[in-house]
Amino acid sequence: MSIKYISVLIVFCCFVVGCGTVSQREQGLKQSRIPNSSFQTDSHGVKGKLYAKYRQWEGVPYQWGGLSRSGIDCSGFVHIIYKRELGKILPRTTELQARVGRHVDINSLKAGDLVFFRIGNNARHVGIYLENRRFMHASRSRGVTISKLDHRYWKSRYWKSIRV
Repeated sequence: MSIKYISVLIVFCCFVVGCGTVSQREQGLKQSRIPNSSFQTDSHGVKGKLYAKYRQWEGVPYQWGGLSRSGIDCSGFVHIIYKRELGKILPRTTELQARVGRHVDINSLKAGDLVFFRIGNNARHVGIYLENRRFMHASRSRGVTISKLDHRYWKSRYWKSIRV
């Protein structure tokens, strides 16, 4: 095998492990609405910035390895939001993002914390916590959306939370 072929194969494997996909079962989730109070109570804080960015990215389709409004994956979404809105550079893959910061208990989450899920044998998923047990993320079936941590799909796959 050529070096070029091996290099392409390695990059492909990194992307597959870096950001897993969400099964079709998630399609049944109802769209979570953004609480209007979020903009009033924290308009200049992290939560307000995150909701503002969510409104810009809402519905952008999932694209494995994507980093633009034409398509984005979960770790790419987290990477871009942190870099542009929170001024922090995070690694590009879910696997590496899970290694930064410090562990936070699920009951102590604050806006901006990262929430991680195991969705397959080696597949991981990441989102950004907002408030009231809701997080924003790039979903394979729904694109950029807000979901509830307490939904049975996410609750059964929750792995850990990180504060950066």
